[in-house]
Amino acid sequence: MTDELPAPGPQDALTDVAGIRVGHARVPGERALSGTTVVLAPQGGAVAAVDVRGGGPGTRETDALDPRNLVQRVDAIVLTGGSAYGLDAASGVMAWLEERGRGVRVGADPAQVVPVVPAACLFDLGRGGDWRARPDASTGRAAVEAAAASETGSPVPEGSVGAGTGAVAGQLKGGVGTASLRLASGTTVAALAVVNAAGSVLDPRTGVLYGEYGAGEPPVHPDPAVHAEAGRRLVEIQEARRGSARGDLPFNTTIAVVATDAALTRAQAQKLAGTAHDGLARAVRPVHLLTDGDTVFTLATGQVPMPPEPVTALNDILAAAADVLARAIVKAVRAARGAEGPGGAFPSYSELYGPS
Repeated sequence: MTDELPAPGPQDALTDVAGIRVGHARVPGERALSGTTVVLAPQGGAVAAVDVRGGGPGTRETDALDPRNLVQRVDAIVLTGGSAYGLDAASGVMAWLEERGRGVRVGADPAQVVPVVPAACLFDLGRGGDWRARPDASTGRAAVEAAAASETGSPVPEGSVGAGTGAVAGQLKGGVGTASLRLASGTTVAALAVVNAAGSVLDPRTGVLYGEYGAGEPPVHPDPAVHAEAGRRLVEIQEARRGSARGDLPFNTTIAVVATDAALTRAQAQKLAGTAHDGLARAVRPVHLLTDGDTVFTLATGQVPMPPEPVTALNDILAAAADVLARAIVKAVRAARGAEGPGGAFPSYSELYGPS
């Protein structure tokens, strides 16, 4: 591994990997608190892999990403709210890709394609008060259209947007966060996380976000008096929730996409997905429980060749993936906006502790 420390890319976002674009869409309605995020690969697709470690995942087309199987590249990945119902959002993305002839060719006619659209969902049912307000094919289409309409290399909205609209992180409001690192080799590694964790994202002793310990940056220590008041308010909310008809539902998950411009093989991309989970474990405690669906996808666009002896270069990429995912989780929690309504009260970290 090199001695030079990596630095964030221009946007500190997944879109710092050239050609990757991100779009968000929200489910309409006053009592809706859910949405979908689409990561759109460059024309021609990207090498993809996945590592699922939660005990209660909701996924689609993940078997296609096994390096032993046929599909070589994918054009989009869907992250969505709505639990298993929300996986229907991938149908809208699949239709959009088919209309543009993007997918696995299965016939002589260029229009005869089957787009492979891997997807993962998180549990946010009823968070806005309407149990049936969840993403469908139209939400997925809106999100992929938003991605396609964006310029390459553009900023990515964070916080309570897209799949993070109804996300909750422990007792706090969760959301979408993204971060990137540019390595000394010129390779970019970036992550986008949707944080909806059953575990906690902050140290109960100090109020420091766990991910700040694990992302290579000095943690921000809140004032002890501010932390004490935040703890008091969280206890009040927890007690109120226990007395409600809704109670505490532990069905949560954190889902993410890690992307790089390195020319990885499918097996290397699979290793990258697994190592990136280390960043999740640094930022959320505990993780990978039976009621989590923690899932990390990877995309490798292949613009930067790997050296003939790739071990050192690959180790740098693997280490960066864990760092950047931990930081994306921190950014998601800091950017989230609090929500309160029929589905419950979910204060944001910034409301309790102030902006960073």
